[in-house]
This record gives sequence, C-alpha cells and structure tokens, in this order.
Amino acid sequence: MILNPGRNINFALRLNRKTMKKQLKIALVAHDARKADMVEWAVFNSDMLSQHKLICTGTTGGLIQKAFKDEGIEVEVERKNSGPMGGDAEIAAMVVNKQIDFCVFLIDDLSANPHEADIQMLLRQCRIHNVPIACNRYSADLMITSPLWDDGEYVPKAPQYVPFHCE
Repeated sequence: MILNPGRNINFALRLNRKTMKKQLKIALVAHDARKADMVEWAVFNSDMLSQHKLICTGTTGGLIQKAFKDEGIEVEVERKNSGPMGGDAEIAAMVVNKQIDFCVFLIDDLSANPHEADIQMLLRQCRIHNVPIACNRYSADLMITSPLWDDGEYVPKAPQYVPFHCE
C-alpha cells in the first residue's frame, strides 16, 4: 500500500481543525484556471471553513456554493462581483476596513489578466494591512491550521514602514 504523505498530513491537520474557537472572515478568490483547485481545496477543508464566514468573488463563490451543496455541506457564502467586474476591489476595500482576517487568492500566474491593477491592489492591501494572504494551497493549509489564530497572547506585529539606515 502506497501512502500519500501530503494527504495523511492534511488528514491529521483536519482532525485538529475542529478546535478553532475564533470565527474568521475568510476571503476566497481564484482566477479561472485556478477555480477547480480552489473548489477542491474548499471542499477538502469544508469542516474548517464551515465554522467561518466566507466572502468570495462572484464566480468562485458560486462554484464553491454548488460544490458544498452537492456534498451536503451547509455554509453561508457571501458573494461579491466577479473579479473583472470589481470583486477583487470590493474585497480589497474589506481588507482596508478590517473586515477580512485571512485571504486565499489562487492566481493564474501563467496568463495575463485584464484587471491586473485590481489584483495588485488586493495583494498590496493585504500586505499593508497585515492580512495573511495565501497564493497557493500549501500556504493556505499552513495558514488556516496555525494555532496562532486562537492564541490569546499572540498579537501580530504591524508592518513598519520606516527608512532603513545602515550604520
């Protein structure tokens, strides 16, 4: 019997996910070539995601809703506009207003995107406002399973934008 170590690690992590006490506001965004990957990730992590508030761009949110319904998973998904129609910008505004705790943004790095400015704006706002952003499944798994979410003593350090002087 050949075991898939990644699957077994994820399964072990999945057992621990039910203990998160804090409800997060999680943004899920995926470009067309990454939507299947996002849906698969969301279904795999549905036990964890169903405990949180999900905010998605329109098409991605619709696909996740359908996949959850097909699996009998009850989760409320708030859908914004599709990315090219302003959904990335809407989620960026939520980041600025401290309405997003964590973002998973599966970007198609192999294709040009007509709304590249909005994509960069969302990424930039997450960095400026210190919102964890995962751009691949591996980093999303690591971030969503972090014990720091429930560590009452952990306070994320705000980014410092100060000149660096080499002495």
